[in-house]
Amino acid sequence: MDESFAAVEYVVRTIAQTAVDNETYFGDLDAVVGDGDFGYSMARGFEIVLSDWDSIDRTDVGTFLKKVAITITGRIGGTSGPIWGTAFLRAGSTAGDKTAVTAEDAITMLRAAIEGIKTRGQSDVGDKTLLDALIPAVDRLEAELATGADGQAALDAAAATARERAEATRELIAKRGRAAYTGERSIGTLDAGAVAVAVMAERVAGGWADHATAPTTTPPTPEEAL
Repeated sequence: MDESFAAVEYVVRTIAQTAVDNETYFGDLDAVVGDGDFGYSMARGFEIVLSDWDSIDRTDVGTFLKKVAITITGRIGGTSGPIWGTAFLRAGSTAGDKTAVTAEDAITMLRAAIEGIKTRGQSDVGDKTLLDALIPAVDRLEAELATGADGQAALDAAAATARERAEATRELIAKRGRAAYTGERSIGTLDAGAVAVAVMAERVAGGWADHATAPTTTPPTPEEAL
């Protein structure tokens, strides 16, 4: 298996494991002004991805990501399923039949995922959603890579930006989802989706060095990587 395909697997598996590991934390954040089902829904969807991990079609990167998207959409309830499923589907469609991806490809796939989320959720930066962390993080990742930073440095910088912007959602008024009904009462609270993006980015960055030196045929679990 190509090393860059293994990198895609590593990122997806880390995202999935992070969602499962943080079920209670993400749910508690969402319960402050939302309906509290974010953590539960995310965990139920991504635990299926993990349980079916070895049987997911790996013909190419696009097929792999689309299969993950189908699982997520079918298992995650509420608005989260369509949004996260669309993100993986758009990334997969952009990857197409590639069996290896470059850093430039990865940025293009992330941009496609972002556009999918924007369209599906009718949201953008400033609406107090996961996009408030995801878009600045991808911007930072692209900027770091453009300056010649290596993968680890670029991921560390992107994770730091994701955390910073997730924390900044405290200052925003929720404009989407159940939280939007609380109006100004949502000020002072963190957006659960944005925090989830930050935690996932931190986990990906935290295990990247070990992933890079691991055998490409057996991507490490996040626990092994951390």
